[in-house]
Amino acid sequence: MGMAFALLRRRHRATGREATPLPPGSGALECVVLDPVRLPLHRADVSVRDAHGQEVVRGQTDPNGRFTATVRPGSYGLAVTSEGFQPVRRNCAATDGLRTALEPIAMDLAPQPALPTPGVWRLDPDHSAVRFVARHIGLAAVHGRFNQFEGTMAIGERMEDSRIEVAIDTASIDTGVRQRDEHLRSAEFLNAATYPHMHFASDRFVHRGGSRWSVQGALNLHGVSRSIALDTRYLGLGTGISGETRAACTAAAELHREDFTLDWRTMLSRGIAVVGATIRVELDIQAVPDA
Repeated sequence: MGMAFALLRRRHRATGREATPLPPGSGALECVVLDPVRLPLHRADVSVRDAHGQEVVRGQTDPNGRFTATVRPGSYGLAVTSEGFQPVRRNCAATDGLRTALEPIAMDLAPQPALPTPGVWRLDPDHSAVRFVARHIGLAAVHGRFNQFEGTMAIGERMEDSRIEVAIDTASIDTGVRQRDEHLRSAEFLNAATYPHMHFASDRFVHRGGSRWSVQGALNLHGVSRSIALDTRYLGLGTGISGETRAACTAAAELHREDFTLDWRTMLSRGIAVVGATIRVELDIQAVPDA
């Protein structure tokens, strides 16, 4: 704890914050957020609420785990959250013209949700979604989805030994604009007639802490295979309306079109402004045990 206070004091001296006057009629709240081994926690979310529960400041800690908020004098509640850690709440008070340094806030690891039981699980398309977001050339983002897909997960005795395979029907692409969807299905883009499916098969599950996993594997698209990593958040187990057990997760990855020989420059030269060179793929998945 003393080390954290010393870090805060050194930071003051290095930045000259103690000499910086506060706006008239205000005070400052300052804190250092630490991880379980008492190292500064970067990018922890901090929310400051007034006595009526109204949020007045929201921000994140800096690389030194430090957060500062300038507020009106009064009583406040401070909430600190970070992925994989248990939330922490503190009551504090800001004094007119003063900088109030709170006791260092130590975060504890959040308990992990129960993992799926070993065995084969089937993706439920009725309760899952495969979406993408791409930048329209020079304009706003294009949002779309694939309406037809299927997949299985083989959950190992160790989660790290698990595998997942997903096949997506390329012709089922849907952006809500018929002409654009036809261009995307054509030989100049997905070439759905020749490559009716894109296929992802994982080869590694890597635990990133808390509920975060990196699911690494190969994506085969347009006849080209590339290694990608899905940034995955496991949401836990639940029970469906028929009493069946369900496992849920979200995942995302960024794809570069030219990695899969999808030449957007050729399309531009022909006046077809469809989507940009980078596409973000987002998945919401529910899976049930394969009977």
